[in-house]
Amino acid sequence: MLRRRRAELMLVTTVFLWAFNFTVTKYVLEHGFKPLAYSTVRYGAATVIFTWFTYGAERSFRVRRRDLLLIVVAAALGIWLNQISYVYALTYSNASTIALILGATPIFTAIIAFAIGLERLHGRFWLAAGVSFAGVALIAFGKPGGVSGSLKGDLLGIATAATWAAYTVAIAPLMRSYSPYRISALVLAIGWVAVAATGFTQTTDQSFDFSGLVWLCLVYATLGPLVLTNILWFKAVDRVGPSRATLVANLQPFIAAIIALVLLSETMSWLQVVGGVLIGGGIFLARRRRSADPKLIEQHAE
Repeated sequence: MLRRRRAELMLVTTVFLWAFNFTVTKYVLEHGFKPLAYSTVRYGAATVIFTWFTYGAERSFRVRRRDLLLIVVAAALGIWLNQISYVYALTYSNASTIALILGATPIFTAIIAFAIGLERLHGRFWLAAGVSFAGVALIAFGKPGGVSGSLKGDLLGIATAATWAAYTVAIAPLMRSYSPYRISALVLAIGWVAVAATGFTQTTDQSFDFSGLVWLCLVYATLGPLVLTNILWFKAVDRVGPSRATLVANLQPFIAAIIALVLLSETMSWLQVVGGVLIGGGIFLARRRRSADPKLIEQHAE
């Protein structure tokens, strides 16, 4: 019982660390950090810390040569494309809006797994997908003041969800052969190289004359959502199982939206609230049907 309670505490802590990161990222982007410069610095620091931790635990990063291509693909999807989409989504749109849109990530994951033949999806799931995507549409078009000002950000939010879903599917075969820490360390390192190359101009032009609060936010965004959550999440999954862990993790977008509304004084229309409810309802419907599927793929999303 004590072991399970500790695991549940790890899950709750992880979810809140992820959820708070939307507000933190939006804040630093509004207070001087350029999007790609922020990602370059953040992921560079996280790569150093997490690879040090992983090497201390495993003493090796060796993987089979035939798995290297899949790791590179996973890095491109999970770090490079996903992170670029994420920071620019938060640049152009509200943190609460993007958080709710990312609630549809499990639906994207199932569709991608179905498209490449890893899952069987039934009628209930497609109904659930339709409900969730209707929720995404309401979130985008129900924004106070209209959609035109942040349509770009909302589309990038959808891209963030889709790329993380693709990453989730891509690393699933690797998790059967290697520890999650080794895969995460390699993906972080390779993905950071791509992010750094893409953001080289912004990083070299970036002024680092920030307030103490911005630097504190950067430290949090590096150590919390990237380093500590990787450790806590996988330890918790090992103790309570992926189904229970992912059920808790699905609360993250809704908690993130509430935090952003409170701390950033963002506004949300009743249509967006309905959209968030539809996304949550769609995930619930999808999980009830997919829970009996032996090929279910589950993984966290940031």
